[in-house]
Amino acid sequence: MSGEITPDVALKFERELSRLTRELGRKAVEFCYNQAEPAEPEQLPHYVRYELGDYRRLNHKTPQRHLATLFGKITLWRHGYRDVQRESPEPTIFPLEIQLGVVEGATPALAGVAAQALGETGATQDTVLARLKAQQGVDWGVKKLRAVAEKVSTAMEQFRRWHQARQVVQWLRQAQESTGRNRPVLAIGRDGITLCTRPYSFFEVASTATLTVYDRRGRRLGTVYLAFAPELGQQTMTDELTALIEEVWRQWDGPLPRLAYVTDAGDNATSYYRQVLKKMRHPQTGRPLEWTRIVDYYHASIRLTQMAEALFGTGRQATAWAERMRKLLKKPNGPFRVLHAAAAMRDRRSMKSGARKNFQRAYNYIRTRTKHMQYADYRRQGLPLGSGVTEAACKTVFTQRLKLSGMRWSLNGAQTILNLRVIHLSGIWDQVYQQTVKSYTDTPVRTPQPATAKDRSQAA
Repeated sequence: MSGEITPDVALKFERELSRLTRELGRKAVEFCYNQAEPAEPEQLPHYVRYELGDYRRLNHKTPQRHLATLFGKITLWRHGYRDVQRESPEPTIFPLEIQLGVVEGATPALAGVAAQALGETGATQDTVLARLKAQQGVDWGVKKLRAVAEKVSTAMEQFRRWHQARQVVQWLRQAQESTGRNRPVLAIGRDGITLCTRPYSFFEVASTATLTVYDRRGRRLGTVYLAFAPELGQQTMTDELTALIEEVWRQWDGPLPRLAYVTDAGDNATSYYRQVLKKMRHPQTGRPLEWTRIVDYYHASIRLTQMAEALFGTGRQATAWAERMRKLLKKPNGPFRVLHAAAAMRDRRSMKSGARKNFQRAYNYIRTRTKHMQYADYRRQGLPLGSGVTEAACKTVFTQRLKLSGMRWSLNGAQTILNLRVIHLSGIWDQVYQQTVKSYTDTPVRTPQPATAKDRSQAA
C-alpha cells in the first residue's frame, strides 16, 4: 500500500490480495495435481482392473479443463483407460481422477463445500451458486450443483447413523458424569410436517425424529436429527429410527439412562410406540427396554383451551379456567383432577350441540391418554414434559430450508437435501465427510496380476 490510507483504499487492497491469493492457490493446485501422474505412458501399467472390468491404457493424456477446486477451475491432464471390450458402453476411466476423489468434476474439498452450503438454513440453488462464484471462483449451473449434491448426499448417508450414535454416546458419557439428583435421560421424539411436492403441488406429510440427551439436572446436552421425504406409512423413518436407537446401545457400555418417548398423539407416533418401542430389547443383553410414553403437554393444553371455549365461549372467563386447568394438570394425579373439574363444570352449564361435541372430543382426548399424562411424576424424574425439541425440528429441518417461498420438491430432491441437512444440524458434518472421502478408495484401480504357468496351461 502506498499513498493516502483511506477505507476505500483498504477495501480495494484486501479484495485484490484475496484474488491474488486465490489465483496463487489455483496455480499451485493445478501444478501439484498435474505432477501426480507420470508424463510418459510407458511408466503406467498397460492394463488396469476397476470394479469388474479390465481397461487398456490410451497413449496420450487428455485434459479435463473444468476441474473445480476450492481455488477455482483448473486443467487436469490425465491418462485414460478404455474398456478392453471395444463395443462395451462403459465410459473411459481416469485413474488419477479416481485417486483424487473427483465428484462430478469437483475435487472432494470443493464438493464438500458446495454440498454443505446447499444444506444450510435459508439456502437456495441461486444463493449457493452465487457463493461458489464469489468465494471459490467456480461458475456452475443448477444441473452441475444438483449432480454434486446428490452424489455427496448418497455417499454420506451410509455413514450418518454410526456417527450420530457416536455423538449421542458422547453426550451420554457427559450426562453420566454430571451432577444432580436424577438419572440422565435419552428422549426420542417423532413428528410429521407437510411438504409441497412436484409435479402436482400436492402437500404430503414428511417425517422428522430426534434423539436428545439430558443430564442429571435436566439440561439438554444435544440432539441428533432424522428426516425423510413423504412416504405412505413412513416405513423408512420407522426403520432408520429403530436402527439408530439400536446402534446407540451397541456403542454405549454404561448404565442405561431413563428412556422417554415424547410426542403428540398422532397415529404414526402412537403406532411406533406400540409396535416397536414397547417390544424393543437391548441388542447386546436381550433385556427389554422400558420406555416412558409421554403425550406432549402442549397438545394436552390445547384440549383444555377447547373445553374452556366450549364451556364459556371465547373470552376472559375461558382463558382463566383453562389456565387453572393447565396448572392442575401438572399436579399429582393431574389428568383425573382435570377431568373431574371439567365434568362438574359441564353438568352445571348448558351448551349448544356443536360446543358440546367440541367439549366431548377434547375431554376424550385426555380421558383416553391419562396414563401418558402424569406430568408431576415426569417432572420429579427429570423427564421432559413436552416435545418442543421435535416440534422445533420440523421448523429447523424443514421450514427453514425446504419450505421457503415458492419451493416445490421431488421426493429424490427433497431427500438429497434432508440427508445433508440432518448431518449438518447433528453437528457431525466433518466426521461423516472425512469418512466419506476415505471411502472413495474402497474400489481402487488395480493392476491385473500376470498369468502364471498354471493359469496358461489351464487356459490351453
